[in-house]
Amino acid sequence: MFKKLVAIEPVSLIPSAEDNLISFAEDVIMYFDIPEDDEEIASRIDDADAVLLSYTSQLTKTAMEECPNLKYIGMCNSLYTPESANVDINYANSRGITVTGIRDYGDEGVVEYVISELVRCLHGFDQEPWDGVAREITGLKAGIVGLGKSGGMIADALHFFGADISYFARSEKEEAKAKGYRFLPLDELLTECEMICCCLNRNTVLIHKEQFEKMGDNKILFNTGLSPAWDEEPFIKWLEGNNLCYCDTVGALGGEHLLSHPKVKCMQVSTGRTRQAFDRLSEKVLSNLSEFTGITL
Repeated sequence: MFKKLVAIEPVSLIPSAEDNLISFAEDVIMYFDIPEDDEEIASRIDDADAVLLSYTSQLTKTAMEECPNLKYIGMCNSLYTPESANVDINYANSRGITVTGIRDYGDEGVVEYVISELVRCLHGFDQEPWDGVAREITGLKAGIVGLGKSGGMIADALHFFGADISYFARSEKEEAKAKGYRFLPLDELLTECEMICCCLNRNTVLIHKEQFEKMGDNKILFNTGLSPAWDEEPFIKWLEGNNLCYCDTVGALGGEHLLSHPKVKCMQVSTGRTRQAFDRLSEKVLSNLSEFTGITL
């Protein structure tokens, strides 16, 4: 059991999960606003041996150096790689601090968002149809850039509605091949597909000037990642053509200065943050705590 567990910011746990935190620590402190800087984060952690945080704060080496008792960091958000994490995992590991994260808790809502916006675009619901006449997803050439869990789910959903699926990933996937999905080099995928959906880790940029030139006009581009999958300057130039870009969050788009662009459709909300996602998130955070402490709820 921990002596002191601190949630340094809102961590999106459901009330019953928050109540269960007392099973893991003698003292539990919850903050419900976002700390401004490293100094405030270190002050909130103080002498705690366990910390919870979400994606809205960065837990840096500078802050951790002021917290000598720290031995566990629970990320209540996605952890894919140390490089894309909002915690300095390499420094934490050098101190013997365990860092846990979660995955695959909000993908269902993201899939629904992509299908919803694509249907509205193709059919022309509350807007002009994409190519002048209402269309189905059936026969659409759809390309998925990054076939991880969420990318795979989006591919499956599009396939269910009759789309022709191609994908680019670090390697060809046998499961995808068995479903009839084509593995293509990135440039070839961008050239061939009418709808492209980027499903990449934070800070992963694969679409540069050359790729936008390959993509060309008459394309629908989705980004479901937490940051842009492209360089901004060629992206803005690409938008001058007959193209559309869909993002759920401002972070995925690249900044508020792009919100007013007529070719950009941004919901300004994280579509993965649903009631069911909070249930899954809470279950996984508590599971990580149980595994580390050996305490079973």
